[in-house]
Amino acid sequence: MYDYLIVGAGLFGSVFAYEATKRGKTCLVIDKADHIAGHIYTEKIQDIQIHKYGAHIFHTNNQKIWDYVQQFAEFNHYINSPIANYRGELYSLPFNMNTFYQLWGVKTPQEAKNKIKDQRDRAGIVEPKNLEEQAISLVGTDIYEKLIKGYTEKQWGRSASELPAFIIRRLPIRFTFDNNYFNDRFQGIPIEGYTSIVEKMLDGIEVRLSTDYFEHKHTLDKLADKIVFTGMIDQYFNYEHGILDYRSLRFDHEYLADIDNFQGNAVVNYTDIETPFTRIIEHKHFAFGTQPGSYITREYPAEWKVGDEPYYPINDKENNEKYNLYKAMAKPLKNVIFGGRLATYKYLDMHQVINSALQTIRKEFDS
Repeated sequence: MYDYLIVGAGLFGSVFAYEATKRGKTCLVIDKADHIAGHIYTEKIQDIQIHKYGAHIFHTNNQKIWDYVQQFAEFNHYINSPIANYRGELYSLPFNMNTFYQLWGVKTPQEAKNKIKDQRDRAGIVEPKNLEEQAISLVGTDIYEKLIKGYTEKQWGRSASELPAFIIRRLPIRFTFDNNYFNDRFQGIPIEGYTSIVEKMLDGIEVRLSTDYFEHKHTLDKLADKIVFTGMIDQYFNYEHGILDYRSLRFDHEYLADIDNFQGNAVVNYTDIETPFTRIIEHKHFAFGTQPGSYITREYPAEWKVGDEPYYPINDKENNEKYNLYKAMAKPLKNVIFGGRLATYKYLDMHQVINSALQTIRKEFDS
């Protein structure tokens, strides 16, 4: 018998297992994948740390979370400054004075504000009803058409006019020459990769990989007093209220033996609708690498169906209403703890996952 069966060896499950073990509890961690660390899994290939499931940059304003993760890794000083490629034209992200100069030749914040206001006024949008109208009301038509529309429609597989406005309400816009995508005080990437963080969290804890919880649920449930479930909450309840929708991703990895520097930046977003992928990641730039050759990943958005890997929850009204029904089913279960992005049907950054796991630990052990 174990005190906890933890379903999922990603960040939430690993933090919970580490903290519970510190408190003298026994844990069994299982994962259907053949590796730990979930979507933050990194693997060293040709001496380059590869983010196998897309770019992951750790960032937070929370001093306690930053201090917490530092015990598992040394971080470099990487600053996320992606580039947008629109049909061969290059622009700085997030939208800032560099972007405005590249688009319009304006050189002062007031000139940029005037340009955006003029386009906003001409669009005549008073109450944005969808993502398209919300974006135009924030940044005008030029930025929307070149840098938002195509990328967003590829990412979500829907017309921007059909997407809810809230997706883009917090769009970063700066009237300074600052290419740092995040405003957070702390930012970086672990020098030895993210997998090493999870390895340290799970050190000394029994882990069974390539183990599908639902194939062996009857047997596995008997092994522990409590279950920490980090998978899809609708699957746990056998889709009783219907399937929660996601967007998925496909990754095309390529090693370039004869090219030491493919694109000059870690992340380049392709914002036109014609290019089938949303971005190219050149992994060595996350670590300021000088290794011979380079390793790139093209990231393709994909429709999702049950059995595919879920990435982005589609938090529209219909799906959120379904989730609330599952949440109500989960609430009375005293021996099951639901946590992580799939079990809470939220898109969570890494620092938010860690914070959520620590809050769950405090509730479990300190209340």
